[in-house]
Amino acid sequence: MIHQTTRKLAILGLLMALATPATAKIQEYSLVIDRQVVNLTGTPLKRITINGGIPGPTLEFIRGDEAVIHVTNKMKVNTSVHWHGMLLPGEMDGVPGFNGFSGIHPGDTFTYRFSIRQDGTYWYHAHSMGQEQDGHYGSIIIHPLSSEPTPADRDYVILLSDFHEDESNTILSNLKKASDYYTFTARTLSDFFNDVKKKDFSRALKNSLKWSKMRMTPSDLTDIGNYTFLVNGKTSDQNWTGIFKPGERVRLRFINASSMSFYDVRIPGLKMTIISADGQAVEPVSVDEFRFGVAETYDVTVEPQENKAFSIVGEALDRSGFALATLAPHHGMRGVIPKHRQRSLLTMSDMGADHNMMEMGGPSQADDAAHLHTEMAASTSADQHRHIMIPATPHMPVKSDRVEPSAPVSDYNTGVPGSGWARAGTPEGRKALTYRDLRYAGVQNDQRQAEREITVRLGGNMERYIWTLNGKKYEDSKPFNLEYGERVRLTFINETMMAHPMHVHGMFVQLENGQPMSKLPNKHTVIIAPGDRYSVLLTADEPGEWAFHCHLLYHMMAGMMNKIVVAKLEQHKMPVEARHPNPAEGPVQSAWPGVDKNQADIQGSSHHVL
Repeated sequence: MIHQTTRKLAILGLLMALATPATAKIQEYSLVIDRQVVNLTGTPLKRITINGGIPGPTLEFIRGDEAVIHVTNKMKVNTSVHWHGMLLPGEMDGVPGFNGFSGIHPGDTFTYRFSIRQDGTYWYHAHSMGQEQDGHYGSIIIHPLSSEPTPADRDYVILLSDFHEDESNTILSNLKKASDYYTFTARTLSDFFNDVKKKDFSRALKNSLKWSKMRMTPSDLTDIGNYTFLVNGKTSDQNWTGIFKPGERVRLRFINASSMSFYDVRIPGLKMTIISADGQAVEPVSVDEFRFGVAETYDVTVEPQENKAFSIVGEALDRSGFALATLAPHHGMRGVIPKHRQRSLLTMSDMGADHNMMEMGGPSQADDAAHLHTEMAASTSADQHRHIMIPATPHMPVKSDRVEPSAPVSDYNTGVPGSGWARAGTPEGRKALTYRDLRYAGVQNDQRQAEREITVRLGGNMERYIWTLNGKKYEDSKPFNLEYGERVRLTFINETMMAHPMHVHGMFVQLENGQPMSKLPNKHTVIIAPGDRYSVLLTADEPGEWAFHCHLLYHMMAGMMNKIVVAKLEQHKMPVEARHPNPAEGPVQSAWPGVDKNQADIQGSSHHVL
């Protein structure tokens, strides 16, 4: 079956390639990575800059370009650049230890070179230690070969990030010493009395005792506090501003380049139309807000009609702060800054227990969970179980031997019914985006069912701040081996109380979100909510070694990472390119990565030092 599919793809790709001139324009950039003093928060700090700034410059391409990017390392340690969401040869992906790439050594210049085979909004960042947190990131815009399907009068990048006054190595060291080192959201006595008002004393007390027995807190939504949230490298006080004229259509390219922060994004007074997710076009969907996971991108359009300023609001999940910017007719204007929404609280459902039965006060899995956690806590450190759930519950079924469609999709954004994490505080009558809303714009090329299923359990040990995939840290794991052309289902089972944005390098997955097979949306990063089970389909159509990890930086650094190896074929067996995220535009290069690129006629060149 695999060989037949590969043959069909090869023939299709050859026919389409013959109809398209094998020409490309070189688009050349030079990036200098250095450590310099910056002042983003009022305190001068030495951080990593790209061409002297944080973030690095926006790199722009047209689909079909040949990207040539010279990266010079002026630091005293190795560095790297990963091109997040890009389809490219494995050796250009920028992950040290993969595909023979060892990193960019001090004083060296490494040249990345690859063909641009897609369009949309993407970004780049270091894949070396915690350098991404320290300033090593930037945005990428790739324009389509023909006209934009949704033309706009204005086009802005809105890059959200989280800046900390501690360096990344200090943060990880502190987390290893005490997993709650940066947590400042413990419940108080006043919170308990608020629960009494909402429920009654007996149920509020019972709920409090359950959390106490498990030595957890329902307010524990994130590992790190004290972040300053930035938009395009500017604080809320610095007020990054995008200019518009009333009646214009404005495209906003949202990128979550944060290390650890989720946001609920909205623009009070304006509807947003989602037109792209993770760089891939989707059928337009109108929303008032969306939950924004680390490493995701969303393109939206807005059409302000009034001659006034509007606030672009990214509210941190733990409600500790805002990433704020402004859309306005003139510089110097500010929109209304909203009040913080009430902080969400985790529930027993986020632990995989039956929240509804627990609230009713009857027998439930919540009682069993609490009992089991009490026994575990009696023999181990309390910190070990912060964010960690029991190994399996009815919401977290074990792997099935059968390959069949995923379980029915809830109305939550990959959150279980009763989830506290999934409650964004969206006002009644307002629409928040869910994954279920996303529909691929066009028709998916590969509509096969999965030939096999791979279960990926997300777990950890908070005593030593270790995060795992299938119970193992990266260095102790064996890679996931896939045959070229194979169609697999990745079923994520989150056994923790934290959401994990899971990212696959080099390929897109298709969400099994309840849409028809022809309309399943492409994503490179997928939020797996606490206590949830979620599945995606993957076509192994890019040979090489690909990183596969949680994109919460310190979870990845603490072990939540593995490798997907797609079997490389012998040179003469490599098929013609047939994978087109934008099928209407056809292929732009006639060969898969690895085939001699000299067969393409390279025309023109532009070199940017930004």
